Amino acid sequence: MRNWQGKRYWLVGASDGLGEALAHKLSRAGAEVIVSARSEDKLKKVVEALPGKASYKTVDVSDNDSVIAAAKAVGEVDGVVYLAGVYWPFSAKEWDADQANAMADINFTGLMRTMGQVVPPMVARDKGHIVITSSLTGFRGLPGSIGYTASKAGTMSLAECMYADLRKTGVQVQVINPGFIKTQLTDKNDFRMPFLMEPEEAAQAVFEHISGDKFKKSFPWLFSLVFRLSQFLPDALYYRIFS
Repeated sequence: MRNWQGKRYWLVGASDGLGEALAHKLSRAGAEVIVSARSEDKLKKVVEALPGKASYKTVDVSDNDSVIAAAKAVGEVDGVVYLAGVYWPFSAKEWDADQANAMADINFTGLMRTMGQVVPPMVARDKGHIVITSSLTGFRGLPGSIGYTASKAGTMSLAECMYADLRKTGVQVQVINPGFIKTQLTDKNDFRMPFLMEPEEAAQAVFEHISGDKFKKSFPWLFSLVFRLSQFLPDALYYRIFS
């Protein structure tokens, strides 16, 4: 079990939802928490509500200069949790270029920008903890999910590549693949969402995972089986079921 007392953790994308709930978990465990997102007003409220030492730094992960400046201002940290993401549901038949580009740019390329600033110093120190947020949707292509599913597949793949490179070093890499979490993002969905979790419930699952040593956690467990097993279905059967 990880000792959180006195550790510094930077949560990127923590102004609400899962990020905010996880910030409370880490703060109560004794970690110093730095929360980042674009909205300064929301970040201030999060910091004011946290029980332990906390601060905030605004960042726009779609802007490389903003990411560089934020990482410099935050300084050396023990861990980084990337939670930033945007989502709009639409299919290839109703392609929205701006929204698709934003999902790719924030969900995946924003992660790349952030990792570009935090990974090299951790590697140089041979010490650090990186947590990447992907999604159950990242396991295989889904209908009506242009942009989001592809970006989450990218985050999952990046986490796997980093883990392969760093697993025998002092830098620990972990990835979380949650299902549906009740946030302003999932509020956009007009379909039934199985195993819908509250942010607090999801944050507890994440906290338990990142307190340990295992690389990947996909949850809720029963719902995740559907996505993990779908990887082994023949294309004809898979697309018939998931259409």
